Amino acid sequence: MEKKWIERYGNAVSGKKGRWLVLLAWIVLAAVLNVTLPQANSQKNEMAPNLEEETWSEQANKIAEKEFPASSGTPALLTWYRASGITDNDLSLIQQFTKDATENPVSSQDTIVPFYQFPLPVLKEQLSKDGTTLILPLSFKKGADKEEIAEGIKQLKDKSASIFSTDPTKAKIKDANKLILRVTGPAGIAQDATELFSQGDLSLLLGTVAIVLVLLLVIYRSPILAFIPLLGVGIAYGVISPILGGIGKAGWVVFDSQALSIMTVLLFGAGTDYCLFLISRFRSYLEVEKDKRVAMIRSLKGSSGAIAMSGLTVVFSLLVLLLSKYGAIHRFAIPFSVSILIMMIASLTLIPALLSIFGRVSFFPLIPRTTEMQEERARKKGKSILVKRKKEGFGLKLGNFIIKRPKLLMTATILFLGVFALFSTKIQYTYDTLSSFPEDMPSREGFDLIAEHFNPGELAPVQVILQTDGKESSVKTGVEKLPYVAHVSDPNQGAQDQNIVSYNVELDVNPYSNEAMDYIPDLRKKIESIMKNDGIADTSKKVWIGGQTAVQFDTRQMTTDDAFVIIPIVIGIIALLLLVYLRSITSMLYLIGTVLLSYFSALGLGWVVLHYLFDVDAIQGFIPLYSFVFIVALGEDYNIFMISSIWKKSKEMPLLQAIKEGVAESGAVITSAGLILAGTFAILTTLPIQVLVHFGTITAIGVLLDTFIVRPLLVPALTVLLGKWAFWPSKRNLVAVERNTEK
Repeated sequence: MEKKWIERYGNAVSGKKGRWLVLLAWIVLAAVLNVTLPQANSQKNEMAPNLEEETWSEQANKIAEKEFPASSGTPALLTWYRASGITDNDLSLIQQFTKDATENPVSSQDTIVPFYQFPLPVLKEQLSKDGTTLILPLSFKKGADKEEIAEGIKQLKDKSASIFSTDPTKAKIKDANKLILRVTGPAGIAQDATELFSQGDLSLLLGTVAIVLVLLLVIYRSPILAFIPLLGVGIAYGVISPILGGIGKAGWVVFDSQALSIMTVLLFGAGTDYCLFLISRFRSYLEVEKDKRVAMIRSLKGSSGAIAMSGLTVVFSLLVLLLSKYGAIHRFAIPFSVSILIMMIASLTLIPALLSIFGRVSFFPLIPRTTEMQEERARKKGKSILVKRKKEGFGLKLGNFIIKRPKLLMTATILFLGVFALFSTKIQYTYDTLSSFPEDMPSREGFDLIAEHFNPGELAPVQVILQTDGKESSVKTGVEKLPYVAHVSDPNQGAQDQNIVSYNVELDVNPYSNEAMDYIPDLRKKIESIMKNDGIADTSKKVWIGGQTAVQFDTRQMTTDDAFVIIPIVIGIIALLLLVYLRSITSMLYLIGTVLLSYFSALGLGWVVLHYLFDVDAIQGFIPLYSFVFIVALGEDYNIFMISSIWKKSKEMPLLQAIKEGVAESGAVITSAGLILAGTFAILTTLPIQVLVHFGTITAIGVLLDTFIVRPLLVPALTVLLGKWAFWPSKRNLVAVERNTEK
């Protein structure tokens, strides 16, 4: 039954008519979708919320929008600086700039402090103590998206260029005698973040294609074969992008630049891997089958199950991200899983069709031929046939070493991975957005100026909102006494409920730092205590804390909670799929165990590389969860492909021989696939966005550990040591192993 199904399927995608119909169907589908639906890039939403409504910061934001609408927009801090001291002429021109911005507001501008109305002596009081720095607060309207804010900031820069003799936005920080303007604060940071991702989109796509192409050329030394996977992935991308654009336009899902950037890397890396799994089998069968159609059918029979299983493992693992409560992680689920699902289908239909169309020419100039074909070709050329002695290749030698020294290999690899896994406990995490930016980004330079010449907490004050029940409050006095507070503003009464008041609390540390986040629970606790002393009852429901520091505190809490939910479910899903495919509890347990060990080892080794070699003080707090899903799901791909080879061979030969040949058969293709996948993730390290640099580094290391340590050494060594019990409790496999062992 299975044989007939495979033959019908093989004929459908590789027959004389079938292969062209499959190719035509994919091209027509891509063309129709691109004509009728928008591209994914046009539907990305950079303003999608990350936090749920019940978090402290979101509750505070909601009350602020209602009671303090003037403060609910997106603030920008225009930071003016002259190293030698801001002059009276500078202040006069800044007043002119402020007047122009007031009378002719830029795109989405809401409010601006009217410095032009300040007498010069009063304006001088706003300077830093050393007289070098001045902050001009401005806010953009509530609801303005990042593109509108970016346009507004561009217009502000154009205004400054027209008013000042030298454009202050282009002056370098090191230019001691020039006036400098940097736009920072939440608006400036958001604008810089958007610009960083938009700059990376094209370079990321080109870089990914380039590295895949180069690696394919180096590995297979065939220009035609190098383009076949890229052609397949390109056509698949032509289907994926409009599908995502369509469901995004319909409002079914939300995705952003970060999700689409990583999706591109994942698609080319994993997609090429699936293609290689099939290409490797096709080439080997072309050496024994004269009919390329028969060779393709046998290739599909040998690899389609592993490709489908590998793809489904990744798809289901990525879909689990839908359970994430944190928006940025939740938004990964659909783009990633849809792209992998479609690429998996393309690997089982489009790629076989393309290989069947090109046939043996795909591998030019190293064309695989049967012995009979080689003899016939030699006779036509009048040459004698040189009978090559088949040497035992590296794969067979490695397999032979594994079956002879399994305990040594198991111990050595576990120790190696375990040592680096211990380093994962030393990792320092950060949720500081600014630390992801290059040091010369305008918003980061602006923040550094504020931190150096003013209180750093002024960049992003903590907003404290209270329901006082009409009673006199001593919160301002009490909070000012806290050792980590630099300044507390006067209370601002609510527009609709005057019993609601708000304070801006400036911390004396970087408001984006872990230290600042750690103060949030204590600040809330102290405020509740002060309110109780003021005679206000049920204070836990009458305190709301907002602002950027509170947002980051909630982010840390939420992503930590997400990890505790998502990681066990992903492990459970992979375990279930392995059980269904392998029908072995034992193999499921050690395959899961090995890939988890490689994950923690990748985190530790990644930290060693980033911290000790590149002086990274902390990595972004989201990265362990991001990396887990990719390293575990993609690493299990390689285990599945190799173990499925061993399983099939064990039905025809003794188990030790099956392991030896399984390692040899899968070794070259998995090594090639691992190098390509690691290379595509490594492309992320070329971007100027530190969160992607850290993610790309750790994930690439994880893939390499799976490729060169876990798959070729640890897994087969464990299989040798377990013997027939690796198949437990599958009776059919146990019986087959026992029967072949007795031969």
